Amino acid sequence: MPGTGPTSSLTTADPESTTVTAHAVRPAPPVPAELPAQRLPVQLPAPAPARPGTDPGPGRPSPVRPGIAAFLVVLTGSLGFSTWAWQQHQSLGVLGWVTTVLWTAPILTSLLGLAGALRTRRTTRRAADEPAPPLVRDEFLLVVVPTIGRHDTYPALERVVRSYVEHLPTAFARLRVDVVIEEGCEAAAAIHLLATTVPMVRVMTVPARYRTPAGTRFKARANHYASIRRVAEGQVGDDVWVLHMDDDTGVDAHTARELARFVLAQRGADALHLGQGVLTYPREHGAHRLLWLADAVRPASDVSVFAVSTGRGTPRAGLHGELLLVRASVEAAIGWDFGPRAMVEDAQFALAFSQAFPGRSGWFPARSLGAAPVSVHDFVTQRERWAWGLMELAANRAIPLRNRLLLIHNMVIWAIGPLQHVGVILVAGALLGDLETLPAVGAVLPLWAINFGYQVWTYWEGLKLNCRVSADPRRRLWERVAVVVLMPVFSLWEAAGVLRGAVLFLRGGETSFAVIAKPL
Repeated sequence: MPGTGPTSSLTTADPESTTVTAHAVRPAPPVPAELPAQRLPVQLPAPAPARPGTDPGPGRPSPVRPGIAAFLVVLTGSLGFSTWAWQQHQSLGVLGWVTTVLWTAPILTSLLGLAGALRTRRTTRRAADEPAPPLVRDEFLLVVVPTIGRHDTYPALERVVRSYVEHLPTAFARLRVDVVIEEGCEAAAAIHLLATTVPMVRVMTVPARYRTPAGTRFKARANHYASIRRVAEGQVGDDVWVLHMDDDTGVDAHTARELARFVLAQRGADALHLGQGVLTYPREHGAHRLLWLADAVRPASDVSVFAVSTGRGTPRAGLHGELLLVRASVEAAIGWDFGPRAMVEDAQFALAFSQAFPGRSGWFPARSLGAAPVSVHDFVTQRERWAWGLMELAANRAIPLRNRLLLIHNMVIWAIGPLQHVGVILVAGALLGDLETLPAVGAVLPLWAINFGYQVWTYWEGLKLNCRVSADPRRRLWERVAVVVLMPVFSLWEAAGVLRGAVLFLRGGETSFAVIAKPL
């Protein structure tokens, strides 16, 4: 790879031809604070033994490989039942026309998700047959962890920082962890103390007076500040990789191995510049078991929809802000200065990357260890911010329409989610005196079966993935039953967040960035 200075260039395929063009890193804005001395690696403590069942080791089946049996069972059962019901009841009311549209609409998302799941099965099958990668000696891994620095978020921050220092050096010889905080945050003293006691960790403080040229706020502002600091330090070459993590999302030995495997594979002419893995949620990191079950949908989305979008090279479906690996030169070329209304900076970065470096993203079968929200209020608040921010992004005409189309589609499906809920449909039917929900055309019954099968699959497989990373990897019988039976409740919580986000978007008022509590 080219050198590590701030003027190094990056090669990427021109979307209009097969020629290779150079994308120079744009000059960095002046850094508004003196650079602290870089913390150098010191002797690490011996890694703790892996928890039983949490690390399969090389040569074993991948812990993020999804199954397809649940989808096939539900597909067959729902198609058989709906076909029988269609043959028995030929009457059609107003509600049937409504359900024909609403319950058929998610078919594109379902098909993309199923294609992604099959792709993930192939990818993980190949990875299981490969030996453990060698130690990465040439590339430099920088872990960036922005945090609001509150007292209630600090315990989770300490947990995840210690996981980076314990596991990542087993795969990367050159490593540093940058914890990015705001000047004057309430847990600043504890965070600075953590940096003095844990090797390879430094604290990067964003001055209160710092402003980006476009006026970006919230987490994107912190990310942009950290990016221009790296440019000023000369750590922006093509051999420098930035791993973005949240302050409640840790790693383990499996994560380290798959990150190393991905980085080592990006040394040729067709090298990728960005990669993303899977977010998982150990049972012991969930403060409330039902909320942990409700978040089962997230890892399933990563091995399905995100796997096919990011894995095919152009992440138009968006990205997560954690377990996001990007070449430092690419991050410097794009930046995080998206303007004052940017609330989903990860998704906006994905669209900017899709425009500048099409075909250069990848998906890797690594997992991260996150935590579910601690209360229903936090769960709904989290979804509210995502919905609000994604709707703002989907409506942003500064981004080319071709890069927003998939996002617009996904947001329309998500926005009408509250209307698709079976409870809402039945209430509307009761008010209309019409409870006949069969479709207007029998041909859509297979599409309904696919949608229903995929929805059940996301919770069933997500539960499986979350159990695999837990200290006790067994799936208890009541958890299997509850995750399916309570799907209407979980969907109602999701719908409440989306509905609140849609209202805030339509009002067009001042944006805000709610940071929920982080459990241990």
